[in-house]
Amino acid sequence: MLTISSIAHVAIRVKDIDRILDFYINKLGFSEMMRLDKDGKLWLVYLRITDDQYLEIFPDGEGDRAAEREVVGFNHLCLAVPDIHKAVAELDALGIERIRPTIKAADNNWQTWIEDPEGHRIELMQMADDSLQFQAIERLKSQRK
Repeated sequence: MLTISSIAHVAIRVKDIDRILDFYINKLGFSEMMRLDKDGKLWLVYLRITDDQYLEIFPDGEGDRAAEREVVGFNHLCLAVPDIHKAVAELDALGIERIRPTIKAADNNWQTWIEDPEGHRIELMQMADDSLQFQAIERLKSQRK
């Protein structure tokens, strides 16, 4: 069996690289880690989420919006936040519209949803102590002992 330690990056293709970088860097607070050129032009940009997790952005996408959520393929990026209500206040202050309200979801985590300027869906989630994920993590930890 293959041993996986984490998700290293998620990649998206975008049409307007400058508009997307402005959103992720100047609004969500990611930092640019590096750029790679290929054949003399920009091929991809890495944005830091954590020291070992990145959002990889490829320019020159076709179309104006990401595929709708029902389409087979990448559905959304989920970013953990320590306090959903503080995150919502920060989104409001930045003028970032939420596409779904803040709710305690079926899994008992707090969540709200936004989109980047090209329609890539982003879930912001605060994990709750009574959530199914938290309970599963605790169960797995106890099984490893």
